[in-house]
Amino acid sequence: MAISYEAVRDLTANLYEWSLKKIPEDAKRALETAIEIESNETARKVLSMMRNSAQRAEESDRFVCSDSGVPVYFVKVGTRVQFSGDVKRAISDGFAHLVETIQPPLLKHVTNPLTNERGHAGKDMPIVSWDMLDGADYIDVTCAPKALGSGRWAELKIMSFPTLQEIEEYVLDVVIRTAAQQCPPVTIGVGIGGTFDHCAKLAKMATIRPLGSINPVPELAAMEERLMTAIAKLGYGPMGTGGDTTALAVHVDYASGHGFTPVAVSFNCWISRRTRARLYDDGHVERVE
Repeated sequence: MAISYEAVRDLTANLYEWSLKKIPEDAKRALETAIEIESNETARKVLSMMRNSAQRAEESDRFVCSDSGVPVYFVKVGTRVQFSGDVKRAISDGFAHLVETIQPPLLKHVTNPLTNERGHAGKDMPIVSWDMLDGADYIDVTCAPKALGSGRWAELKIMSFPTLQEIEEYVLDVVIRTAAQQCPPVTIGVGIGGTFDHCAKLAKMATIRPLGSINPVPELAAMEERLMTAIAKLGYGPMGTGGDTTALAVHVDYASGHGFTPVAVSFNCWISRRTRARLYDDGHVERVE
């Protein structure tokens, strides 16, 4: 069998809608843990409001946040997969169909950077990154929409042979300068190395790593712990109201590269938007997140 145009269109549309109306289960657990350990009473109240708001949105089939962002997909194609239709067009058509049918309606967040005109369509929209999966008979699709809180405050700097301390100082500098504008408590993704574009992708992908997971690289696991401790001491707290819970997690990834070392910092707001599913050759869909 082959994966059809209709199957890809429907899946990508569904993933985007699911990401807007339900926060991931690990984000729910992270909020519960934050409420338990937060030392600031006001911050605990804000975190509780966030948790309750997310629950109400899920129960009433409404958006968790009115800023639906723009659709961003990461698609991994299994090498054993066959297609019977146009995959790229299916993703674009899926978004267009969702715009016409979703309730409540999507606000016009897709913006032409040359004219600042807003709408629901535009060049390279949706934004899709592609990769391969050796031996798999499915495509693995992650939807991680980019809204203002998770997209506006990202940064990248190219360094020359930086030490780990210099990298950590840069990450902290970015967090300090962005303050609470990214709708904390945030997940902070850090990419180190590779090239300019690859480093930025590492940082973005790090923001959607499961919350609570342990970095398999000991040096990076230790870096994540140090950064979490330092960021908690900044005192910004949830939505900038003060407290310990400025970040739910810091996730760091790296790639080998040249002597110059890009370092990218990306954010995912407290909603931790992401959904993921696998579409198999036989047509069935497996929800992963």
